[in-house]
Amino acid sequence: MVSSGPFSLLLLLAGVLLSPAPGAHGAACEPVRIPMCKPMPWNMTKMPNHLHHSTQANAILAIEQFEGLLDTQCSPDLRFFLCAMYAPICTIDFQHEPIKPCKSVCERARAGCEPVLIKYQHVWPESLACEELPVYDQGVCISPEAIVTADGPDSMPDFPMDSNNGNCRGGGERCKCKPIRVTQKIYLRNNYNYVIRAKVKEVKNKCHDVTAIVEVKEILKSSLVNIPRDTVSLYANSGCLCPPLSANEEYIIMGYEDEERSRLLLVEGSIAEKWKDRLGKKIKRWNLKLHHPPKGKKESGQSNPPQKPSRSKNPRQTRN
Repeated sequence: MVSSGPFSLLLLLAGVLLSPAPGAHGAACEPVRIPMCKPMPWNMTKMPNHLHHSTQANAILAIEQFEGLLDTQCSPDLRFFLCAMYAPICTIDFQHEPIKPCKSVCERARAGCEPVLIKYQHVWPESLACEELPVYDQGVCISPEAIVTADGPDSMPDFPMDSNNGNCRGGGERCKCKPIRVTQKIYLRNNYNYVIRAKVKEVKNKCHDVTAIVEVKEILKSSLVNIPRDTVSLYANSGCLCPPLSANEEYIIMGYEDEERSRLLLVEGSIAEKWKDRLGKKIKRWNLKLHHPPKGKKESGQSNPPQKPSRSKNPRQTRN
């Protein structure tokens, strides 16, 4: 549906977005029928989509405007990003809300294609803004790197991973975990919500849902989420568990919280190291520094504005 100019139909969704039909949020998963998205590694979607199209027929009319842009091959992420917005993946576990693409996927597509749009006097559409999309380590989202499809044309995507090395099966380039070794500087800067000593009981892998079941041995730090001295779940928000954990091993684990759901998160940026008594003692000392920083010294990682000088002091009496 592209005429003489590659962007003649690229109206960028102005006036095209449709409001969702009443009660549409209760709809179940349905097969993907948008031709542009048939090559995607998922075959089930849910309407309304992230752009409020109540039916796939409406979504088709809007997404076809990007065919000319796709033909330029401005970004390998563009088709994935568009389909994740117009025909979002729907799974049994996430029927309550379609899964959004990760912010990084949007940014890569925009970085590659926005110069082409500008060349033809268009701009990246506000409806596809990247700013409001989930960040990889702070929310559930979908990206090409996290998907490993099962065999067969009718199979749904899965997110398998090897819990021994933290990489999803299907290639060493998928979901690599960036190793982080704990130091005082990193610990004070990141200011983790929780720190526990725990033994890993099991790592569970479901489509878009990876959890580590651990037995809490000691709580070195906690925040708003209650941590029982019992078996708890640590949740990842992508298809890979970073940092990686191995069953039957004991770790010191430092991570963040999902306050809305009262969950402990183990996401990229978190730290998990094999438990050592001396490391536990270091953490306790560092916690004291977090709560009682030395006078006259600013904690590492804090960005408090400089204090104004007291008016009662005479500047001439100040020594260098």
